[in-house]
Amino acid sequence: MSHSSSSLVASAPSTMAATARVSPAMVGSSSFVSGQRLCFKMNMMPSSAMACPTTTRRPSFIEAKVVTRRENRTFRHERLRKKVTGTPERPRMSVFRSNKHLYVQVIDDTKMHTLASASTMQKPVSEEFDCSSGPTVDVAKKVGEVIAKSCLEKGITRVAFDRGGYPYHGRIEALANAARENGLEF
Repeated sequence: MSHSSSSLVASAPSTMAATARVSPAMVGSSSFVSGQRLCFKMNMMPSSAMACPTTTRRPSFIEAKVVTRRENRTFRHERLRKKVTGTPERPRMSVFRSNKHLYVQVIDDTKMHTLASASTMQKPVSEEFDCSSGPTVDVAKKVGEVIAKSCLEKGITRVAFDRGGYPYHGRIEALANAARENGLEF
């Protein structure tokens, strides 16, 4: 090892962190999904544990933490929630999407009160569509219609749309467009 590289290693902090994108071929395991991020944390031996000053620091262990798609969605939702809040005049319409169902709530954040809700588990939607394989775009349109009618019955015409960290595409977009078509403004 040359003198310049050893001085870099000696001046490194005791804990280093790095983030890298990996593919299953790089990891060598089928348990990782392509495009996931791995966070590496390298703990270095303390300088007092070194026998002589010419010895370089070597990592004692490396641990990796996989950041999942669900955690990425939660980070996006937290970022979004800093900007979108529900008031009595303009409540927040929050969307949650699971593998089997789709849920929508209209929330007044000042009182922490749910004003209206709709989901694929309610009778008007579950009787019309079979959601056994998960909600489709057509099911999302029906849920958008149901939530819009429920809001209009209670006198709510304007809402702030909270997409829940999901991309504005597919089921989320279909739900929003159906709610707009049935009289909600956002």
